[in-house]
Amino acid sequence: MKNFSTVGARLLIATLISGAGAASAQTMNCEFRPNAPDQHVVVKGDTLWDISGKFLERPWCWPQVWGMNREEIRNPHWIYPGQIVYLDRAAGRLRLGKRVGDGSGAGDPSALRLSPQLRTEGLGKDAVQSIPTGDIEPFLTQPLIIEDDELKNAPRIIAAQEGHVFLGKDEKAYVRGDLKGGTSFQVFRPGKPLKDPVTKAVIGQEAFYLGTLKLVALAKAGSEVHTFTVATAKEEMGKGDLLMQAPPTPLQNYVPHPPERQVDAAVVAIYGGVTHAGQNQVVSINRGKLDGLDIGSVLQLYHKGKTVTDPGASKGWHNLGNPQVKLPDEEVGSLFIFRVFKHISYGLIMQVTAPVEVGDVAKSPE
Repeated sequence: MKNFSTVGARLLIATLISGAGAASAQTMNCEFRPNAPDQHVVVKGDTLWDISGKFLERPWCWPQVWGMNREEIRNPHWIYPGQIVYLDRAAGRLRLGKRVGDGSGAGDPSALRLSPQLRTEGLGKDAVQSIPTGDIEPFLTQPLIIEDDELKNAPRIIAAQEGHVFLGKDEKAYVRGDLKGGTSFQVFRPGKPLKDPVTKAVIGQEAFYLGTLKLVALAKAGSEVHTFTVATAKEEMGKGDLLMQAPPTPLQNYVPHPPERQVDAAVVAIYGGVTHAGQNQVVSINRGKLDGLDIGSVLQLYHKGKTVTDPGASKGWHNLGNPQVKLPDEEVGSLFIFRVFKHISYGLIMQVTAPVEVGDVAKSPE
């Protein structure tokens, strides 16, 4: 099941580096599978999630059983086809090695050279990936969520090219507002407010990404209107649509790990406006940077247990009570956090066993 590879050609996987600060597999509840193999030869098309899933009950636990410390998790190295992942049963660790000689002695641990391996040539183009790039790449640089006063005084399109109601690629757009030195902008249209499913408070606003504009000419003396051209057009854009400076292209290594502190969140929305989400779909939750989440955090997803009436319990005075009890939350999958705002985060659903709904629970792994 190839559902976890790292984002983008440069968002690559880690080799083994033993770290004194690494958490033990036991403390993180990272059990090995009863039928785990002794070794696995990495081949093209493998993902780290797949490889770890051959050895572990919970594939996202791999940083612990690879013996990586926190700094190595933030700056992982790479695994390449042809290398060998070896299960060191005595130490309870996964090791990365390569075959000594011509490959004879396959299956014999003594024929493996086990050592930290850093590889930088080729800029990692052949390295094993971690999440399919297409699943979340469109979400990495588009605004998606507007928080606080980010909309206040944003530059806006005030007119389209003469005779046009909407703008398409390479057409002119006239913009008014403070560009703050920017020359490349994203165009978006504010969407519906996002409410916390628990408190009902508005915690952000969705933004519909429309495309990008490039500055052609700044406003001349006596004018407040800048001239732009449409660089890309995902949707039709026009008068009244707002501009935000395009962020730099992210270059991060996404390595799964538990949040630094306990997180108890709920699913706020499912991207695309649908009511249910499945494998490799994107959802937003009502927790973010201020709650201890960062990129690569993994949460467990649960259907919230319903409250039901217990017909066999005591009904109290005059037999008029209505005794109720809450059923346990049922685990349905994992959520990999790939973009974090102050109060909201976006995650990719992993290993789902049942459809995810708005209001479902997302919390730190047990």
